[in-house]
Amino acid sequence: MKVRKAVIPVAGLGTRFLPASKAIPKEMLTIVDRPTIQYIVEEVVASGIEQIILITSAGKSAIENHFDYDSALDHALIEKGKTRLAEEMNHLSNLIDVVSVRQKKPMGLGHAIWMAREVVGNEPFAVLLGDDLVLSEQPCLKQMINLFNEVQESVVAVQRVPQKETCQYGIVEGTLQSKRVHKIERMVEKPAPGTTPSDMAIIGRYILQPDIFDILGTTTPGHGGEIQLTDALLALTHSRGMYAYEFEGTRFDAGDKLGYLKAIIAFALRHPDVCENFSDHLKEIAQTL
Repeated sequence: MKVRKAVIPVAGLGTRFLPASKAIPKEMLTIVDRPTIQYIVEEVVASGIEQIILITSAGKSAIENHFDYDSALDHALIEKGKTRLAEEMNHLSNLIDVVSVRQKKPMGLGHAIWMAREVVGNEPFAVLLGDDLVLSEQPCLKQMINLFNEVQESVVAVQRVPQKETCQYGIVEGTLQSKRVHKIERMVEKPAPGTTPSDMAIIGRYILQPDIFDILGTTTPGHGGEIQLTDALLALTHSRGMYAYEFEGTRFDAGDKLGYLKAIIAFALRHPDVCENFSDHLKEIAQTL
């Protein structure tokens, strides 16, 4: 089956970015000239997805508004002769079909994804986390869809991390099937140091079979007292295959202050309007260090 829908959980409190995220959703913090969530949505669109399901919570209406049509803004831009900008805003509001589902209580990523079950239905779907930005020639999600089309089983994106950092991620163990592709045998959420030999960390990109919804519906709270997606994924591997894919590209944790700053630099150096002057500025700063 074709992957047509993508779930993007944006209900988190964004505590790593307080006080900036107290009144502004962390997903709306900007990387150069657009919010982080827009980069995620653009990756989805470039990967051929037809519909996005946002899992939201109270105080997240700015995200929905960002992808909506604003007639007052459109009129003001046209009156001021800013036709190009008006066209860009209209393009943004027509990027893709967006559906919002409210998560009323913060019960973990697994629960957030479970909330999308009625909209997704009985078909495979993608999940993208708003904290993870990936710079790559081919969109990370598109790479994963290509693999899914071959194996017709769930796929999780992974990257190698230092052993001392494995306790910060969901970690997968598996056997190499082909270049960058591993058949998953075991998964563990934030393992204690020395409890796994694997350095393959799950990042915020998944393609999941709909079977996951039944498992999430009966999954008990795990690490941190939340319903962990990793626990449900491990249960799913007991009934059908699952693959880990080492994607091509560079991932930035935009939900972390340092990762966010690194993302700004990386994306600014690729932005056609500012890249040259920004590069010169960085060189000047480097000479003073």
